[in-house]
Amino acid sequence: MLLEGRTALVTGSGRNIGRATILAYAKEGANVVVNARSNQEEVDAVVKEAQDIGVKAIGVLADISDPASVQAMADKVLSTFGKVDILVNNAAIRSPRPFTEIDYAEWRRVISVDLDGAFHCIKAFLPGMLEQSWGRIINISGTNARTGGNLSGGARNVALVHMTKTLSSQLGRYGITVNCIHPGTTRTERTPGVLAARAAELGITVKEQEQQDFAPGSPQGNAICRMVDASEIAYLTVFLASDRGWAVTGEVIAATGGAGNSVYY
Repeated sequence: MLLEGRTALVTGSGRNIGRATILAYAKEGANVVVNARSNQEEVDAVVKEAQDIGVKAIGVLADISDPASVQAMADKVLSTFGKVDILVNNAAIRSPRPFTEIDYAEWRRVISVDLDGAFHCIKAFLPGMLEQSWGRIINISGTNARTGGNLSGGARNVALVHMTKTLSSQLGRYGITVNCIHPGTTRTERTPGVLAARAAELGITVKEQEQQDFAPGSPQGNAICRMVDASEIAYLTVFLASDRGWAVTGEVIAATGGAGNSVYY
């Protein structure tokens, strides 16, 4: 029970990595806050799963790109639990179109959720962490911060890395760690379409039976990496959120199943 007595909020936790993180935290004894922008049904389902594990759980719909919506979420969470010890900035949207097809509105749509959302959530919950001299902030970024690719998402990911390193240096003296995780290709409900599109883009064939476990693993398309399971990312965040992870702060941890082995900063 590494997180017993803690309260954790995970943005974008109605599905995939966010849901897996909520359930991993619940299994380690943390009370949890499930967040999504609009899908109440998904939120309610994850809340019930966490409650069935035996912890307290609530769900809050909030548009994290809107500071007023984040403040309303914070008011509800703090009135229920009194604090948030662990904040995981996981929510993200994607715009896979090339630069020539993206207008400013689309650029701002991605940045406002993926980057501004993390800013708003940290602003809302950091005061409580400072007051108790303990806190964990974990940013879920992406490997295109290192490799290029999707422009708006990659720009957000690079900025999250910088935010991670800057805040870790400013907040360490207050008992707060800040880290960033780069998941590799992760098995989610989007996986089949993502794999097919990526393999076609790279001009290689991934056998149908391999699609459950492997994905194209290098920008050159000449390597296959092991696909990451959402639970593996979740339990990495458990370590970072626990007292055992105190020595790790300001770090960017790539959990890619081997996809990042040939990529350098």
